[in-house]
Amino acid sequence: MPGSKDGYVVKRGDTLHSIALDHGLDYRELAAWNNIENPNRILVGQVLRVRAPGAAAAAEGVIVRPIAAGAAVEQRPLAAAVSPAGEQRSPAAAVDALKRSPLAGKEPYSEQALARAQAQAAEPVAAVAPVAVKPEARPEAKPEVRPEVKADSEARTGDASGNDDVNWMWPASGKLIGTFSDGGNKGIDIAGKAGDSVVAAGSGKVVYSGTGLRGYGKLVIVKHNNTYLTAYAHNQNVLVKEGQSVGKGQKIAEMGNSDADQVKLHFEIRRQGKPVDPLKLLPGR
Repeated sequence: MPGSKDGYVVKRGDTLHSIALDHGLDYRELAAWNNIENPNRILVGQVLRVRAPGAAAAAEGVIVRPIAAGAAVEQRPLAAAVSPAGEQRSPAAAVDALKRSPLAGKEPYSEQALARAQAQAAEPVAAVAPVAVKPEARPEAKPEVRPEVKADSEARTGDASGNDDVNWMWPASGKLIGTFSDGGNKGIDIAGKAGDSVVAAGSGKVVYSGTGLRGYGKLVIVKHNNTYLTAYAHNQNVLVKEGQSVGKGQKIAEMGNSDADQVKLHFEIRRQGKPVDPLKLLPGR
């Protein structure tokens, strides 16, 4: 079950297309994430995933950690003389051993040899550098690699710059007859004559073309990047297909009055699904 941030509960009057528009999504992605075979059939109370599976993990970042290597090898200086057997001996013990046996089996015991040994024992012992013990050869440690998480990658179309900024232009040249208002008009309305050109306000991909949203008539939706999409409503004719890439200024429809009381273009800009005032983003006229 999707979490609160990832899930949406279907309400009366919702369609898959309207939910996708309100969340800045391609309705086909929404259908795929929720295993919906018929986009025209959703149920009131149904919980729909509105974020790509794994999107949260991608946002947090995938952590790659190397496998821990073997324990460190302890290093100690030699504090005193070491016998051939590996045991440590004090200088006095070394002299005592000299008295009991020939030095290295070559020099017989004598008073002179004993004196030399005692003199050597009295001299300070030079510090011995730590001996680095080479650890046992181990196979090269390789980082633990987790599966790559892809979130909504196929929908990342838009400006070649790859960022979320759009170089906007006006979608039609007619007179402005309706402005944006919070809780009211979700976009702007531009007057014109039937058949006037409607162009893409920025480059992107057509994610919807049809009449599935009540009140919009013949509608085209273009997704520009992961942040912005635009909607062009009340068209007389639609000239593009879903999945088609379009360039900024490309003619995508002809103005009409489908599901409207007059010929006009209703134009919306959605930022992550939320309507924003197009006049704040479009260039001045």
